[in-house]
Amino acid sequence: MAELITVPHKKPADVDVVGPLKNLFAANYSSADNPEDYTDQINEFSKLRSNAVWRSIEKTEASLEVIYGYYDQLCALQERIPATEVQIPFKWKDAFNKGSLFGGRISHTVNSLIFEKACVMFNIAALQSHVAASQSLENDDGLKLAAKLLQLSAGIFSALKHLSSLQTQPFPSIDLHPDVLQTLSSLMLAQAQEIFVHKALHDNMKDAIAAKLCAQADEYYAEVMKHIQKEACRNIWDSTWLPLISGKQAAFHGLAEYFQSLVCKQNKSIGEEIARLQKSMELFKAAQSRSGKPLFQDFIGKVQRNLAEAEKDNNFIYHERIPSNLEPIPKAAIAKIQPLPSKLSAKFKDIFENLVPMSVHQALAAYDVRKSELVNTEISKLRENTQFLNSVLASLNLPAALEDTTGVAVPPSVIEKSQAVQASGGIEKLDRMMRELPDLLQRNKEILDETDRMLNEERDADNQLRSQFGERWTRIDSDKLTTVLRSNAAKYRQIIDNAISADKIVRDKYEKNRNGMTLLSQGPASIEAVLPASASGSCNSSAASQLRALMEEVETMKATRDVIEMELKSASTDMKAQFLNALSEDGSINEASMSEEILSQSYGPLKRQVQETLSTQESLLAQIQKANTEFSKEKNCAQAATQRENMLKDIAAAYDTFYELQRNLEEGTKFYNDLTAVLVTFQNKVSDFCFARKTEKEELLKDLTKSLGRDAPSSAPEAPAHHEAAKQTQPMPPAVPSSNSNTLPYPTMPQGMPQPYAPVGAAPYPTYAVPQMPQSYNPYATLPYPRQPPPGYAPQGYPPQPGYPMQQQYPQYPPQQPPPQW
Repeated sequence: MAELITVPHKKPADVDVVGPLKNLFAANYSSADNPEDYTDQINEFSKLRSNAVWRSIEKTEASLEVIYGYYDQLCALQERIPATEVQIPFKWKDAFNKGSLFGGRISHTVNSLIFEKACVMFNIAALQSHVAASQSLENDDGLKLAAKLLQLSAGIFSALKHLSSLQTQPFPSIDLHPDVLQTLSSLMLAQAQEIFVHKALHDNMKDAIAAKLCAQADEYYAEVMKHIQKEACRNIWDSTWLPLISGKQAAFHGLAEYFQSLVCKQNKSIGEEIARLQKSMELFKAAQSRSGKPLFQDFIGKVQRNLAEAEKDNNFIYHERIPSNLEPIPKAAIAKIQPLPSKLSAKFKDIFENLVPMSVHQALAAYDVRKSELVNTEISKLRENTQFLNSVLASLNLPAALEDTTGVAVPPSVIEKSQAVQASGGIEKLDRMMRELPDLLQRNKEILDETDRMLNEERDADNQLRSQFGERWTRIDSDKLTTVLRSNAAKYRQIIDNAISADKIVRDKYEKNRNGMTLLSQGPASIEAVLPASASGSCNSSAASQLRALMEEVETMKATRDVIEMELKSASTDMKAQFLNALSEDGSINEASMSEEILSQSYGPLKRQVQETLSTQESLLAQIQKANTEFSKEKNCAQAATQRENMLKDIAAAYDTFYELQRNLEEGTKFYNDLTAVLVTFQNKVSDFCFARKTEKEELLKDLTKSLGRDAPSSAPEAPAHHEAAKQTQPMPPAVPSSNSNTLPYPTMPQGMPQPYAPVGAAPYPTYAVPQMPQSYNPYATLPYPRQPPPGYAPQGYPPQPGYPMQQQYPQYPPQQPPPQW
């Protein structure tokens, strides 16, 4: 049996995957109405992991199928959920670190599905090396299985190297370093070639073929020797590896020379035969010297006998010259790196087969963004122009100026407006909503302030320990890990500042129109008490009749716009089904072209209707201006009713402002509540990060303390008597600041807000996903919600929503559209 080198496995740790996956599925990825539909599948996944990661220790062929199934499930899950969104602290120990007398192996914890996948891949390749080494090389089945597993192991290590090199944040474990993985891949390939050499010897293949196979094995082992001595990883290997590898390299070179000498013997090239046998003998001796083991001992005897016989024949018969330079032996690379197959397990069945693939989620998120931008743009156009039309009509006191006020103290249109305002809750409702806004704002500011405090406290504690321990404090700086967190905190801060500006605009408009809204809320009697008496009766001129007809057209146009806005908001397409049907073989979707085509089909007619109503308004305003000029000249009550008309104009403007403010305050209240849910989730992610850093800090402090204890002398030497006076108490190291967080400023989380799971262990490199905010139109957005496109989605930014309105300044709350995931 060949002596094959086996790779040590990574030892796992038990991890709770049920809670985090339930939380994640319920928040973002459940395709069923009830998030609990996936409870059984999540529990089964947890059992599958526990069984798979611990079975790798058994080093049996049966264990391979178990761990294959878990790896395939990880790949299937990653296709549906971004690896960085899985907030599970996966903990694995370094495969090549043997620990010490006082401490175990070095462990690493990372909140990423990619890290879990990488560790499982490593253990699969390691387990394959153990199973291959246990095979009998005396029969074809054992040889075939060993060669297959070693080539596949080389492919997995190679794929793992590629995965590791793609990471923007390198894996912390040394056994996942690209140089280490390259060495292991080369080693597995060399050993696979060695198996083919044994196959050739077992089957008594031709000498020329055996020589080529051995020459290739020599080259592969020489490549392993080059990689294993790289500076980045030369100190991690087992002490027996390098001697055995270098010995095998020399042995296979010697074996190749031996078989090539047999070819020379058949060709009657006695001089070359002797030269190759001499070189073979030298190489076999070098192999034994390097490895300290009798490698291919039976062939050494054959070489000695053949060399003695060849030299005797040459001395007495042939007298050929012994060449000093030999031609290189041709090579046959039978062993090759096998690419990692898409499925390792022949019996794999996806537990989450009903979960929508992640590429579809990404396409749906991108489609929602495009749809929201289109809908918001068109609704903005409608509302901006309607507000402008209302302001023009209010400045002309239309349609109130056209009413017959003979014997009537308050125009009928004003009475209708007053009744409508009273039915909507009046100014009391606005006052109540105005009082609520500061509390909602303060709640969000406190959550964000607490989040900043936790980040600053964690950074300060890390900096203090770094200055205390110096180079021994080896963990990554907090500033490098919190770049994204602090960037998003700054964006949230900017959103809040923008909302504060919007609140100020609302308050200013409220104060400006408060008197008019108060009159409308008090009813017609209050309006009659302050409204000057009418100086004339009805106005029945031709211009007045034309204005009345135009006012009817205005009302018709407003009703049409309401219908168009409702259709814009309610229009929907089953994009999920279309994207699922459009999935390519590799799981990708041409989302951009599909989205544009479907948006054009769904919203093209509505966009044309919006444009038509805008053109109609331009024509109506021109006609109204012209007719009102004629009406002002004809009516005989203009001069006497100036004060009355001005008050009626103010009341009409207050009526429009009331409904505008009501909509603004409702949207502002909803915005603050939605922002609270986002900030609470953000704060919980920061809390998870700080908890993980705290755990990592405590583990590192424990290791440093043990290290200092081992390095310290067993007992302090006694100072000479004349030094007693000079003894001084050594200063104690500064105390490590506590990282305990105070209670949240918002102690309760109302129903419907995200409920983050409790962290299980340290998580040095957390990432997070912001929950989607409810879809609703917000015409006041000028600062887009901070967002980044989903993985695989090309655009890196989104244009701001159009401002609102044209002639006046209106509040600008951040948009309520769903942000993509980080």
